[in-house]
Amino acid sequence: MKKAQGWRVVVVAISAFVLLVLVAAAWLYRDYRHFAGTPLMQTTTHSIDIPRGATLKSIIVMLQARGTTHAPELYWRALAAGMGVSDRLHAGEYALDPGLTPRTLLSRMAEGRVVQHMFTLVDGWTFAQVRAALAQAPKLRHTLQHLSDAQVAQRLGIEAPNPEGWLLPQTYAYVLGDSDMDVLRRAHAAMQRTLAADWAARAPGLPLQTPYQALILASIVEKESALASERPRIAGVFVRRLQIGMKLQTDPSVIYGLGVAYHGAITYKDLQTDTAYNTYTRYGLPPTPICMPGAPALYAALHPAPGKALYFVARGNGTHQFSDTLQEQNAAVAKYILHRQP
Repeated sequence: MKKAQGWRVVVVAISAFVLLVLVAAAWLYRDYRHFAGTPLMQTTTHSIDIPRGATLKSIIVMLQARGTTHAPELYWRALAAGMGVSDRLHAGEYALDPGLTPRTLLSRMAEGRVVQHMFTLVDGWTFAQVRAALAQAPKLRHTLQHLSDAQVAQRLGIEAPNPEGWLLPQTYAYVLGDSDMDVLRRAHAAMQRTLAADWAARAPGLPLQTPYQALILASIVEKESALASERPRIAGVFVRRLQIGMKLQTDPSVIYGLGVAYHGAITYKDLQTDTAYNTYTRYGLPPTPICMPGAPALYAALHPAPGKALYFVARGNGTHQFSDTLQEQNAAVAKYILHRQP
């Protein structure tokens, strides 16, 4: 009788223990399920940089150290195992957005959906401006500081003294680990494609012998035009001047040739100071582009508007007055420059 009672006590104890284990397991499972779909502990957008060779454990430690999660490692391991991604998490920079759940974060890491940063190369920038902007770009490896413009051109495979003009202005995406040279390579490849396509479809009879000459002319059109609608007309003026052997006489090329000697206002002395880029003292195109022309300026240079105008002058409101003769040009200059009439 006592033996039976002893066994009964043992059975009850075991049953109670099993029940306790089941209750605890059920609670843990419910807590785990809640963890997997509950947003991480943050209210603003941040990012986390996962280095190469990082393990799941080290990633969890990084998240815990940042206060992004207080969940135990066991939960993260169970979730990763259940998703089949424990050994498939990629290095890189990942966004930690408000509302992001552990499941979504692990999914991003498994798919390599890293943060993409954007760098915009603006129409009309010089290469010096490009270099300065790249130096300030976040999360980008900076390698240009000890390279000359000629060395950069060589690394890009550009057969010119510098990369001026050879980068297509638009927005380029890059990720953590990319370098400034990676961005330049993409911009150069984009310009090569655009220039090749426009050159192949160029208008007939242009006084341009090579795509590079088209690039030079496009850079002048870019600097001379504020309105997209005027670019073909401005290109037409310069094309006609080249055709008849007339000097281009464009201020932006003179300014480019002056370099650091230019102080914000072009003078008569500047126009008389001979440099390789002074189109008042020299005939033809300057030796290189004077900026990075955008695709519209490049298209205009290769598809100039027809007409007879050989001159133009700024009206002071962003538009230009075009003239066929020097007499008309002098009158326009008197009106819009000398007297500043509306």
